[in-house]
Amino acid sequence: MYLDSRKSLEIDQMLKEFDGFNLVVHNCLINSYLEWGNVSEARKVFDEMPERNAVSWTSFVSGLLKHGNVDEAMSYFGRNPFSDVFSWTATINGLVQNRLSFEAMRLYKKMAVYGIMPNDVTFTCILRACGELGDFELGKSVMGSSIKVGFEDNLSISNSLVTFFLRLGEIDFARRTFDQMKEKNVISWTAILDMYVEMGDLEEAHRIFEEMPERNEVSWSAIIARFSQSGNVEEAVKLFQQMVKDRFKPNVSCYSSVISALASLEALPGGRTIHARVLKIGMERNVFVGTSLVDLYCKCKSTKDGRVVFDSIPEKNVVCWNSIVSGYSLNGQLGEAKELFNRIPKRNNISWNSLIAGYLGIENFSNALEVFDGMILSGEQPNKSTFSSVLRACASLPSLEKGKYAHAKALKLGFQHDIFVGTALVDMYAKSGSVESSKTIFNRMATKNEVVWTAMIQGLAENGFAEESLSLFEEMEHASSVAPNGLILLSVLFACSHCGLVDRGLKYFNSMEKVYGIMPNERHYTCVVDMLARSGRLREAEKFITDMPYEPEANALAALLNGCKIYGDEILAERIAEKLTGRAETKTGGYVLLSNVYASGGKWGDVLSTRNMINQKGMKRSGGCSRIEVRNEEHLFYSQDETHSQSKEIYWVLQLINSEI
Repeated sequence: MYLDSRKSLEIDQMLKEFDGFNLVVHNCLINSYLEWGNVSEARKVFDEMPERNAVSWTSFVSGLLKHGNVDEAMSYFGRNPFSDVFSWTATINGLVQNRLSFEAMRLYKKMAVYGIMPNDVTFTCILRACGELGDFELGKSVMGSSIKVGFEDNLSISNSLVTFFLRLGEIDFARRTFDQMKEKNVISWTAILDMYVEMGDLEEAHRIFEEMPERNEVSWSAIIARFSQSGNVEEAVKLFQQMVKDRFKPNVSCYSSVISALASLEALPGGRTIHARVLKIGMERNVFVGTSLVDLYCKCKSTKDGRVVFDSIPEKNVVCWNSIVSGYSLNGQLGEAKELFNRIPKRNNISWNSLIAGYLGIENFSNALEVFDGMILSGEQPNKSTFSSVLRACASLPSLEKGKYAHAKALKLGFQHDIFVGTALVDMYAKSGSVESSKTIFNRMATKNEVVWTAMIQGLAENGFAEESLSLFEEMEHASSVAPNGLILLSVLFACSHCGLVDRGLKYFNSMEKVYGIMPNERHYTCVVDMLARSGRLREAEKFITDMPYEPEANALAALLNGCKIYGDEILAERIAEKLTGRAETKTGGYVLLSNVYASGGKWGDVLSTRNMINQKGMKRSGGCSRIEVRNEEHLFYSQDETHSQSKEIYWVLQLINSEI
């Protein structure tokens, strides 16, 4: 009792009362010293003992192995006069725990030479060694040996066999062994449950779970964790509630999983309830539970609460730091994210990716690329996610030179065959105007999913290669297993709109629901309006808007108004402009387009009155911005902008071009 409680004064007093040597007491002392990590004191007691029994030797050898003193342990094992199955089994188990499975197998074979019959624990240990070595045939041989000595129905050996087969991916053998077991316990059921969970067959896992005659915290945690990780978060929460109702005590893994599930659902009230439970049992300072809580609060846009939890965790790991940085980034609080990022003791690529993603989220593409440059200089190796984000930033700027630099880095790291990086490259080159490079990447990709097909079809359409874009869509329909989706058909409609193929575009639109089983959304309707308006079919476009099952987007009205400008239909333009500006009184788009319609018809009085109306309503006209990159330097230009250092030269060249025109 005093040894278990580590009461040193009481232990010393008791030892004095024994007044001499007592074998049982000294064995207890050896065990306790080894348990406390005091190997030297345990060795001293063992060496000074005038008498030792089998327990003394076995306890001391296995204790040395537990602390990694393998050579010393084997030396004592060789001198052990009590050579029985317990001492051999304890030593084999110690070697397996030290990941010395080959040495454990050699010792197991020596047992037969010395005529020592293995027991059920020996076979359990040696099957674990076979699993570590990944040797299927050796495992089957051990199974045969266990049957020969009469252990075919032994529960612990059967459980070890199931685990062994699962570890080597032999699912059929594992299931067959499980089904043939005459007796099963919670370990057996949990092992087979985890098998289906690992396979992703959650339906079968749930069925097995319901069949289990008894459950423990491990089986509950396994199924809750897997449902949460697989995205079936509602079911994970329900299972947790049932677990609590059945009076099981959730462990750290269980709390982390259910909090992650609630974070995915953005269920803040439920998350606060779990947080209260965690506080009650004193688990809030655990880094895994705390990190999940940080993630929950940040995903629910409560970064203030997330920061309080973060600050309360005494020992933070890199996952915890990444969680708070990612949380601030996700909520657009890049100042706080950058400040914490700079304080991370040891960053990994997820740390850098979180900051890059944050700048992408607020469309600060230049800063995203600056963080990427810093990542390269730090020596941290980017991963596939990094390149997908960076290439997206390059595509949005667009910045062909930086995109080529990122492409070169991706090639150097061997990511050229990754489908996500490939898709980002196709999109980046297309958006940067380098269509041939985009096509080259696309054609080299061994596997193509719907996202990369969409990127290429859209890229061709946006760069004016409408016919080629439509041909590629037809090739995808006939030569690939990818089914058209809403985004791909939006790109197809865009292509038809920009090359004047109105009837063909209408045919695709009318086929969406009938042929492809896709319900058109507001963006598809807007694209059709734009297509009709560009071709001068203005009344048809107006009727199409009236018959829409949705409230028309502002972009649909703007597209028709733009058509009115091109074809000089002032009456329709006035009608559409009123609708457009009525939907958003603070936006000037409708009035500006109407002003342009009047200007194209030479009605300058109406232009002036429209612009006066904008001023009277207190609206602000946002200036159009152009962005170009010359020799890795970015230049921004606004309408009538004279802030650029070379603005005089630029306007002089512009005047020269105008005069030549």
